[in-house]
Amino acid sequence: MLDLPLESIHKNAFNAALASHCARDQGKFWEMHQRLFENSRQLEPLSDHAAAIGLDVDAFNQCMTTRKYEAEVRKDMALARKAGATGTPAFIIARTDPDDPTKVTGISFMKGAQPFNAFKQQIDKALASGP
Repeated sequence: MLDLPLESIHKNAFNAALASHCARDQGKFWEMHQRLFENSRQLEPLSDHAAAIGLDVDAFNQCMTTRKYEAEVRKDMALARKAGATGTPAFIIARTDPDDPTKVTGISFMKGAQPFNAFKQQIDKALASGP
């Protein structure tokens, strides 16, 4: 999974991505991720969401203040754009070689929400491309 906060349409998207990573430090990435999506119209203050999911708010605030994960999120954004993602959701389906995970075959790119059958077709294609 790569971060691709759409800053051009949501001014708080980047900080929301940082918040999820700061929550990960305390083992609650997905809890924060879910909470922020459920409350996307009211993200600030992020520390309120941290408290709501039971984080150590002081540690969370320190992580946010130092922008500990800014470089990681920016790197994800660059990789996502390089792969062709211009919005969310976007998916890359591929198969990695079990003996050498740097070798990838059967690569396909899917933009937007898709039905199950579209994923199944691309997964089957990727599986058929490998040894």
